[in-house]
Amino acid sequence: MKTLRLILGDQLNSKHSWYKDNAENIVYCLFEMRQETDYVTHHIQKVIGFFAAMRDFGQHLKEEGFIVHYLKLDDRKNTQNLIANLQLLIKEYNIDKFEYQLADEYRLDEQLSEFCNALTIESEAFSTEHFYSKRQDLKQFFKGKKQYLMENFYRDMRKKHDILMVAGQPEGGQWNYDKSNRNKWKGNHPIPPYKYYKNDVSDIAQMLDQQSVKTIGKFDTKTFSYPINRTQALDQLKYFCEQLLIHFGDYQDAMHTDQVYLFHSRVSFAMNIKLISPKNIVDTVLNYWRKHGEDINISQVEGFIRQIIGWREYMRGMYWALMPDYKSLNHLENTNPLPEFYWTGNTKMNCLKQAINNSLDNGYAHHIQRLMVTGNFALLAQIHPDEVDAWYLGIYVDAIQWVQLPNTRGMSQFADGGKIATKPYVSSGSYINKMSNYCDSCYYNKKEKLGDTACPFNSLYWNFLDDKRKQLGNNFRMKMMYSLLDKMDSEQLSSIKERAQKIIENPDNF
Repeated sequence: MKTLRLILGDQLNSKHSWYKDNAENIVYCLFEMRQETDYVTHHIQKVIGFFAAMRDFGQHLKEEGFIVHYLKLDDRKNTQNLIANLQLLIKEYNIDKFEYQLADEYRLDEQLSEFCNALTIESEAFSTEHFYSKRQDLKQFFKGKKQYLMENFYRDMRKKHDILMVAGQPEGGQWNYDKSNRNKWKGNHPIPPYKYYKNDVSDIAQMLDQQSVKTIGKFDTKTFSYPINRTQALDQLKYFCEQLLIHFGDYQDAMHTDQVYLFHSRVSFAMNIKLISPKNIVDTVLNYWRKHGEDINISQVEGFIRQIIGWREYMRGMYWALMPDYKSLNHLENTNPLPEFYWTGNTKMNCLKQAINNSLDNGYAHHIQRLMVTGNFALLAQIHPDEVDAWYLGIYVDAIQWVQLPNTRGMSQFADGGKIATKPYVSSGSYINKMSNYCDSCYYNKKEKLGDTACPFNSLYWNFLDDKRKQLGNNFRMKMMYSLLDKMDSEQLSSIKERAQKIIENPDNF
């Protein structure tokens, strides 16, 4: 029996059980396709990174003796469509059975399911063998419950996988050290230079240009700096443990004009395309900490692990529990277009200028920049969640819909009405000032609500609360803010709303 096995661009797991033997009757296929480059406008570094990692993986399999059919984007036989390419190879190799690993994006999962249902040959789907949890685990865990609280799921994951547990209790006596993870970085702990991988991708960049693939963002060098294979990913993880973990938790929410990565690991792209598994990462970090615990506080380690076995697994579970309806939820009924400055970084608001330019330059921003700067403004300006989703999915090298959509539509934009977040993550300029030095060199004054130099976040914040009272007025976590709003002088509120409306109608003038 001759078998065709499909490897998607985010399924580059060399430790998968598929590769335990290299049978001569199995053909592996990887495709670079316009179907994937064009369904949303991606950052050029994202497209380059995916193709570079896919090519490296295909070459690795060939060197291990596997039969690999790799279609580059400019290959004349490439139909640029997943199904058409598969049909082409099934015919060319006279295939008897088609096998694939379950796709993590709903659209691809649906596409492959429909394809297999129509096949006249045998087909079989396999686990990607990557995540701690299965697709429907979270849905089962919260069955019959009104709220899908991440903290409850996270604690269950800790217990189930015996991570930071001692005799059934959380190691160190606390489940969560989040209160220790909110420090502003003031330069008192020097940040080591980030590890740069000089992956020559000039041929891919040239091909994208020749094929007129529409992209966003910048790529001014010939090299891609994030890991594109397992060896590099493990090396990056080792560097994180040795150089960055010691202060990761302290400053994981911090932002600074002079620092892009601070103490963050830079392994999210490698993890999301499955070069390295979450278990691999968690085990490595824990093993390092066990050996160097006298120097590294548990709060650093727990803060990192929570992002992986807490948020990451939780977001995936929520995605599969709530799709496909989830991608069209708009609980707050926001309808405004995304400002042009999200694509250019041209704005006088320094926090947005910094976060967006970091994103355009590097295809990267950490979770607080995404949530409390770009996401915060989009929500306060009442941007349509479809436009916000498209931007987040396109601009980050690590963005794949299963992790991007629940983070953006749920956590960031509250478009799901509170399925993921118990309250909207909105703030005035004070929070941004608390966690960064962005306000120090900004055109606007973080303390002012009114006037030409008043921070736009301040008027937008109070305007948002007033506009969304119908949806949010009864939210128990918003009661204090609504009580402050109720005490505000009516004339002052009217002036604030007038300024907010000017910003919402002409955001690119601010």
